[in-house]
Amino acid sequence: MAKTPDGKNTSGRGQRDLKVKVKTARGRTTSSTRWLQRQLNDPYVKRAKVDGYRGRAAYKILELDDRFHFLVPGARVVDLGCAPGGWCQVAVPRVNALGDRAGKPVGRVLGIDIQEVTPVAGAEIHQLDFLSDGADALVKDWLGGPADVVMSDMAAASSGHKQTDHLRIIALCEAAADLAFDVLEEGGTFVAKVLAGGAEQGLQLLLKQRFDKVVNVKPGASRADSSEKFVVATGFRG
Repeated sequence: MAKTPDGKNTSGRGQRDLKVKVKTARGRTTSSTRWLQRQLNDPYVKRAKVDGYRGRAAYKILELDDRFHFLVPGARVVDLGCAPGGWCQVAVPRVNALGDRAGKPVGRVLGIDIQEVTPVAGAEIHQLDFLSDGADALVKDWLGGPADVVMSDMAAASSGHKQTDHLRIIALCEAAADLAFDVLEEGGTFVAKVLAGGAEQGLQLLLKQRFDKVVNVKPGASRADSSEKFVVATGFRG
């Protein structure tokens, strides 16, 4: 029987009785009401508050790293589009960025976002458009060398048109991959969110030319009704 992050069963009358229902209020659209109701009933949202993470997305990178083990002590990590900072929060202890794991190498976590991000203990956050000229050189300078991991949970602003949104996020992923090619150490890892829709095949081909292994994963923390998945490319060939 499936369970939520807090260990409760997802089926049965008791689960239905606990569901929070939200009425549409004056000034709030129907879609906003649906979003609010989904948030209030999302077990990952509730768990994130308990665990101190800034959002439910933290559990996606936790799941991916538990499977592929790229956030290791001593790793140098770049988090593109890091707002609100949940992925940085996960990376800091796993790479030992604070140096509090005796006998383990100390890693670095560098967060990059076009908007200002509240500081994360153990991470270095910079406000930067990673698409700007010279961004790769700045990243390597801030990091003190090449990266072992480049990861991205970025998504373009929704237009409400599924195919348009798909093309936008694929273009964003391809740009993130281009930066990864410039800053990754040989043997490094690239992780990025994509939306299923067909155009991702070009991205897959591009990554397969530069990495030893490319895998597509939909973490359990991704909502079932979402078309998002994550591409994990390991063994960068340089």
